[in-house]
Amino acid sequence: MTDTDSRGRPPHARAATPSGLAVYYALLVTQTVSLIGSQISEYAVSIAIFRATGHATPLALVAFFSAAPWILVGGFSGALADRFDRRALMLVANLGFVAVNGLLLWSFASGAFRLWHLYALTFGAALFATFERAAFQASVTMLVPDSHRDRANALAGMTWPAAGVIAPAAAGILYALVGVVGAIVIDIATFVAAIGVLAIVRIPMPEATAEGRALQAPVWRQVFDGFRYLAERPALLGFCGFISMVNFLASVAGVLLIPYLLARTGSAGVFGVVLAVQNAGGVAGALAISAGVRFGSRMTTVMLGVAGYGLFIALAGAARDPIPIAACLCLLLFAQAFTNAPFWSIMQAKVAPDVQGRAFSAYIQLIMLVAPLAFLVAGPLADRVFEPARRTAGWRNLAWLVGAGPGAGIGLMFVIAGGLVLGLALAVYAVPAVRRLEADLPDHEPAAA
Repeated sequence: MTDTDSRGRPPHARAATPSGLAVYYALLVTQTVSLIGSQISEYAVSIAIFRATGHATPLALVAFFSAAPWILVGGFSGALADRFDRRALMLVANLGFVAVNGLLLWSFASGAFRLWHLYALTFGAALFATFERAAFQASVTMLVPDSHRDRANALAGMTWPAAGVIAPAAAGILYALVGVVGAIVIDIATFVAAIGVLAIVRIPMPEATAEGRALQAPVWRQVFDGFRYLAERPALLGFCGFISMVNFLASVAGVLLIPYLLARTGSAGVFGVVLAVQNAGGVAGALAISAGVRFGSRMTTVMLGVAGYGLFIALAGAARDPIPIAACLCLLLFAQAFTNAPFWSIMQAKVAPDVQGRAFSAYIQLIMLVAPLAFLVAGPLADRVFEPARRTAGWRNLAWLVGAGPGAGIGLMFVIAGGLVLGLALAVYAVPAVRRLEADLPDHEPAAA
């Protein structure tokens, strides 16, 4: 019996099926479990580093080394995702995560830990994450039928905040009980579970399309195919530039969130609860999207989400007590859910499946382009400019907005970054080409069955 489907097509040419949908959700569950383990480990390490140094700069450098691989090898990871078995790439990436975390465990357990160990291993883990993300994102179209894609993308966007509901509070408790070493052991165990699932599932490869054949070349040349794809669509390329600027401003606030919360609350326990509430907002937003909530077109929904995200960053910086900070951060992630899922649904409908690895990686690479700069400048600005400024006499002119206690300087940085995001979103939405982006870009037409 030959290995073909009922229409005589080989396995790689099959369309998304209900069984593929089951595989997709199985992968989402394992991703969520892995994220819980990773976030527990990351929060435990962050608490230890901030308590040891009292500075935001080391945490900002961790974020820098986490983002750098996207800039360096994003295109290469997309080319590999379009050329090789995507499940195998995800499996190798998870094995890499286990190896990196094993080295971090040794560093802490042996008492030989140095900050440069953390920077180097963070870079290694992010390198594997780049390949894993490219392979997973390019697999969605092959696993999820178009009619389920909005819901599937919304639930994919829910994995991070869902993990974030559990991980911060768990990290605060586990840090006191088992320390950093125990948290890293838990992280390794979750990746081992993910490897077990990846070992048994199957992800079909896409059939060749005219767009894909036009980009056939050696892997080293395919690294740039995604950028050529975007360059041929100016409105999409311009939107990438806009999101890149938003990502820069959001990264300034994001990388300072842990030191900001620890400074404002003064408690690792309260810090964990605030982050859990924040991530509950992301879960609620993803559930709303999966239930069909939308504000007009997909692009209108995306832009309103970006505007809301900026507004609540600013309000979180102005808040001074745990409850209002938690409320603002909750609404911030609720708004963010409306930016990601609708846009990925647009991209999955427009881009041919055998080009998605390269196109999606190029998109992520472009929007991450200036994020490392944010990570490099945010920590020194907080430690050497804004936090010291709150102790000066001139700060009384700003105290009405952000207060004058610990964390007030970082709070002002939040207000500035959030206000700029809000202003950018309103200005860009006024551009007709952005509002019509979904309608103007032609849909990918799958080959006739």
